[in-house]
Amino acid sequence: MRRIDQKSRQWKAIGKLITWFPRHFGMLLCYFVTLSLCVACVDEDEFADTPQGNFEALWRIIDEHYCFFDYKQKEYGLDWNEVYRRYKPQFDAAMTKTQQFEVLANMLAELRDGHVNLYASFDIARNWSWQEDYPTNVSDTLIRRYLGTDYRIATGLQYRILDDQTGYLRCSSFGSELGEGNLDDILYSLSPCRGLIIDLRSNGGGLVSSAEQLAARFTNEKILVGYMQHKTGRGHNDFSKMEEQRLKPSKGIRWQKPVVVLTNRGVFSAANEFVQYMKCCPNVTIVGDRTGGGAGLPFSSEIPCGWSVRFSACPMYDRNRQSTEFGIDPDHFVALTDADFARGIDTIIEYARQLLR
Repeated sequence: MRRIDQKSRQWKAIGKLITWFPRHFGMLLCYFVTLSLCVACVDEDEFADTPQGNFEALWRIIDEHYCFFDYKQKEYGLDWNEVYRRYKPQFDAAMTKTQQFEVLANMLAELRDGHVNLYASFDIARNWSWQEDYPTNVSDTLIRRYLGTDYRIATGLQYRILDDQTGYLRCSSFGSELGEGNLDDILYSLSPCRGLIIDLRSNGGGLVSSAEQLAARFTNEKILVGYMQHKTGRGHNDFSKMEEQRLKPSKGIRWQKPVVVLTNRGVFSAANEFVQYMKCCPNVTIVGDRTGGGAGLPFSSEIPCGWSVRFSACPMYDRNRQSTEFGIDPDHFVALTDADFARGIDTIIEYARQLLR
C-alpha cells in the first residue's frame, strides 16, 4: 500500500508542476523522465525497514539519481563509493530512529547541497552552509529604514521611489505566482525613476516560473540564459544533451533604464536562476556578494521507514555552460560595513545608488 501511496503523491506533484511551469517543457520532460526512474527507487522486497536497509536504500537513491557527482568530485573530491564504505559500519540493529536519522543526515551532508533534505516526523536534515558560513550582508532594520512606512506592496513585492529618484524593489521570495497586471502597475509607478534597484538579498527561491516572469520585464528580445539536462539512466554520467533555456520578453511593460540587482549568500535556487537570467539582460549590474547557488531541479523519493528524501536530479547551467550550483559572482563585490550600519546606512544600497547616478 505504501508503494501505491508513494506513486500517488508523485503524480499529484506532477499536477502541481504543470501548474507552476506551463512554459517550461524541458523541466516537465525532466520531471517525467526522472519520475520513471525514481518510482521504483525503494522496493520493499529489496530493502527492509532496518537501520542497514534504510542506509542501503538512501545511498542507492542518491547514487542512481543525484546529478552533481562529477562536478563535486572536481570541486572538492567527493567520492560517493568512499562515502558508502565510511558510513556502512556506523549502522547496526540496535540504533534508535534518532540515531539513524543523525547518521543518514551526516551522509547526505557530504553532498554539500542545499536542495538535499531528509524529512522525518521529528526533524529535517538540511545543509545551509552555503549561507550560514558567510556574512549575511543584509539587515532588516536597514531595509525598513529605506522602505519607510508608506511603501507600496503588490504581488508580494515591496517598492517605493527613494529621495534621489531611484526606484527600489524588494523581492524577498519567489514563493508565489506574480501577477502580470501587478508587475505592470509596479513598473509604471517606478517609471519616473532614473534607474531601479532590485533587492534580492536572502531570497531563498520558490517558483522558477516567477523568477522568469520578473526577469522577462528586462529584455526586449528572446535571449539565451542557460541550459539544462535530465537523467536518462542510473549511471552518474547518464544525461541527455544540454537543452537551451531562452528568456522571452514579457508582453507587458518592460523596463528600459539601468538596473542593479543586490545579492548575498542567501540568494538560492529560483532566486539564483533569476540572477543568472538578469546577467544576460542589457543594462543590468549585479552588486553584493556571491549567491548561494542551488542549480539542480529537486525531486523526491522515500526510504523503507517512510522518511522522504529530496535531492537535485536535473542540472542547470548558465549561458556559458557552466554550473552555478555553488553560486554566481556579482559584477561588484560589496559588503555591509559596521561604520555604515551604525549610521543607519546600507552600504550595498548606497553603492547601487551611486552606480545609477
